[in-house]
Amino acid sequence: MIKKNYLLAPGPTPVPFDILLEGARETIHHRTPQFVSILEETLNELKYLFQTENKVYTLLSSGTGALEAAITNLLNPGDKAIIVEAGKFGERWREIAERFNINVVSIKLEWGEAVTPEQIKEAIEKHPDAKAVFTTYSETSTGTVIDLEGIAKVTRNTDVVLVTDAVSALLAEPLKMDEWGIDVVVSGSQKGVMLPPGLAFIALNDKAWKLVEKSNNSSYYFNLKAYAKKYPDNPWTPGVNLIYMLRKAIKIIKEEGIENVWERHRILADATRAAVNAMGLELFSKRPGNVATAVKVPEGIDGNKLTKIMRDKYGVTIAGGQEHLKGKIFRISTLGYLSIFDTIVGISALEFTLNELGYKVEFGTGIKAAQEVLFKEVNK
Repeated sequence: MIKKNYLLAPGPTPVPFDILLEGARETIHHRTPQFVSILEETLNELKYLFQTENKVYTLLSSGTGALEAAITNLLNPGDKAIIVEAGKFGERWREIAERFNINVVSIKLEWGEAVTPEQIKEAIEKHPDAKAVFTTYSETSTGTVIDLEGIAKVTRNTDVVLVTDAVSALLAEPLKMDEWGIDVVVSGSQKGVMLPPGLAFIALNDKAWKLVEKSNNSSYYFNLKAYAKKYPDNPWTPGVNLIYMLRKAIKIIKEEGIENVWERHRILADATRAAVNAMGLELFSKRPGNVATAVKVPEGIDGNKLTKIMRDKYGVTIAGGQEHLKGKIFRISTLGYLSIFDTIVGISALEFTLNELGYKVEFGTGIKAAQEVLFKEVNK
């Protein structure tokens, strides 16, 4: 039988054909006025995705490069930082900070829990010498989203700089950098922006730049002072064809409208959660978001085999658990270039696989629940 492949993992996500075609355009020299003009236009348009008037810088790296750039440009060795650890990517903040000899104060939570504004406020009061708070807006490893707007209300009138990892959350969750008062936002290209991997983004406001100016900066490649000096040009060789693709992606997103993009992600996530509940499965996250739905693997089922069968037999790639959650949860993405029918296909493949592995669910149970949500939303 013909097998089509569906990418329902939380990054990399599917790339629209029109964006892929932009990447096939002729590569021009990156120091020419022609390319710098394209880059300047693209960087100005990129502000829309962050809902900011601040400059957004592009780095030729994965999203982790932007995390490292935030650490090395904001802090000096010995500076104190409060870091929220509630999953794999919160742990990454801590690992990077420790590599650069930052004095880390961790807010450690169980995976699946979400830090609260009150917990952030308590940590700042307990550590008034902390320079920054590092958060993860959407903890992709657990499917959990935090109250970032509420946390920003705690930090905006203090000297503490609020930094958030929005690598997966950008465009999947409402994010208003300027209105909410978020000081630094980092993200990447291969998630909601609908590009291949390769670009990272970082936006900083004036409050954050005051720390940058005081930083000794232990990074050469990720030295944001160098990026600022050359802006809109890039101090190093940029991803020329990725910039073409980014410009096209932003155009598509603006045509849809950012509020509609946020709403699309919510609708698909609501439908997925409804399907999961209808099948008698249990959500893992205590505060689920719209990037990916994390689901506990039923008792007696091999979670690693579940994701393998869905991918290799039915052509639907989802994500398994990470670290101690390997084989214990699976994660179905609703991120990026996905339609209502991609979600229905994913739920259908999940029903097939669960039955094959011995977890009996009546065919159509999850699909019906998802369709009811989707039909209602589409016909509002």
